[in-house]
Amino acid sequence: MRLALAIGERGVIGAPMADRIVVVSQGKCFIAPNIAVEPHRTLDDLAAADIRFENGEPLEGASKAVLDEVLDFGAALSCAEAVGAMKFACDTTLEYLKTRKQFGVPIGAFQALQHRMVDMFIAYEQAKSMACLACSKIDSAENAADRARAVSAARIKIADSARHVSQESVQLHGGMGMSEELKVSHTFRRLTALMRRFGDADYHLARFASL
Repeated sequence: MRLALAIGERGVIGAPMADRIVVVSQGKCFIAPNIAVEPHRTLDDLAAADIRFENGEPLEGASKAVLDEVLDFGAALSCAEAVGAMKFACDTTLEYLKTRKQFGVPIGAFQALQHRMVDMFIAYEQAKSMACLACSKIDSAENAADRARAVSAARIKIADSARHVSQESVQLHGGMGMSEELKVSHTFRRLTALMRRFGDADYHLARFASL
């Protein structure tokens, strides 16, 4: 059975292909038939749909604690995916700086661009460290609060790194950075959308402060 998780009624990822939709409402889970309407593609080209939720069946055993654990697991996985996308953006941009020539030399020879490239790699490495911490806490945290703190801290830092790396990678590619032909433009869109799933940076900052 293919399931989709709906935290709201709009932009439910995977809803067009799902047999059932698990709907989160007021801290409770319900399972409902796939009644997705208006299928569409997301900014990062994933299949999604807006849904109408009526008369769902409560999902047994889905307490708030279980739901929080599931959402933290998803948030940690999204951190890992974002790190992979940032690695691609850094590698692709570095290769471009080595091969694109201006005034007869590779643009990577210009010190100002070297500094920007270094900042991108630092942001990526910091994000990778935070993602590793979040994923380790998913498996080994002694309590839910410890797990939640690690996941929210990672999401806060990785959201900032993802914004920096994705924007810099596009800018350093020049005017063609947002063209459909370049994978880096798709990476930019993926990182932008990914950091809004399972709570954006503002949500996790408030959550971290409350913990």
